[in-house]
Amino acid sequence: MTTIINVPHSLEDKSFEQVLDQVAPLPLDEKIIVDTRHARWASPYGLTALLALAQSRAERPILYVPEAENVSTYWSRMDFFKHAAELYELQGRVKSTKAAETSVLLEVTSISKSDDVHSVVDKIQQRAQDALVKNLNLDAKITMRFTMALSEVCQNIVEHAGRGGWVAVQTYTWRVRLGGRKVVVIAVADPGIGFRQSLESAPGFQRKDRWDDGQALEETVMRGASRFRDPGRGQGLAGVRRFVGNWDGKLSIRSGTARIAVLPKGDWDEDEPLVEDLSYFPGAQVQITIPERVA
Repeated sequence: MTTIINVPHSLEDKSFEQVLDQVAPLPLDEKIIVDTRHARWASPYGLTALLALAQSRAERPILYVPEAENVSTYWSRMDFFKHAAELYELQGRVKSTKAAETSVLLEVTSISKSDDVHSVVDKIQQRAQDALVKNLNLDAKITMRFTMALSEVCQNIVEHAGRGGWVAVQTYTWRVRLGGRKVVVIAVADPGIGFRQSLESAPGFQRKDRWDDGQALEETVMRGASRFRDPGRGQGLAGVRRFVGNWDGKLSIRSGTARIAVLPKGDWDEDEPLVEDLSYFPGAQVQITIPERVA
């Protein structure tokens, strides 16, 4: 049996839940067709999550590529199809692109080992300096902290996922929520063991009365828990949380059936701090959003 998974016109962290609602009830070995023909936009989160979705399936899925040429061109420029061709059976015309001026800070990139993380940081440093300071009017000192945050969320894939994952970074304009202000977005996705199973693998782990994906996210993100006993381990995400807070940004992490969000001090986002009982999806999916500073 083959099931068609309909992808919404706008594919980002919230709307991707519509995809997972369709996929979660299906057996892992059931053939699926991921239909993106009518997609009109996708965030870095949407693209990295689509790749993680393919990784999570036992049977190689089919992907119907977007019909709109500008969408297909953008996905190509993000290197999405280069990676998707290894995970999906692609059906439809994939348009090749030439190098051009772009708002992409980091194309979709595979992360499976520490060397990959170092390569990502080396590649993005100069691009980040230009984008954060010139385009988003942020202080020059943010560049190093930005790359450190990027390194930390990528390193989590290496240490916890168990099967590799994906990262992408882009700047774009949020016309609705921020009234035309620019943002920089980091998206990281993997289909690995997730936060709860990672903590459960720690030596001497003791299950609490209430223990689920939401509790595991709270323990890791808010209290710095880690499966490693080394002093200071687990503090990486706490550092990311502080960095995001200092720049009125947002950190959102989904794992299993829950999503936790560290919300900005400003009023540009109305997400819930913790959402549970979501459709199950393995691994962890992270999004960091830093808005343009206005006078």
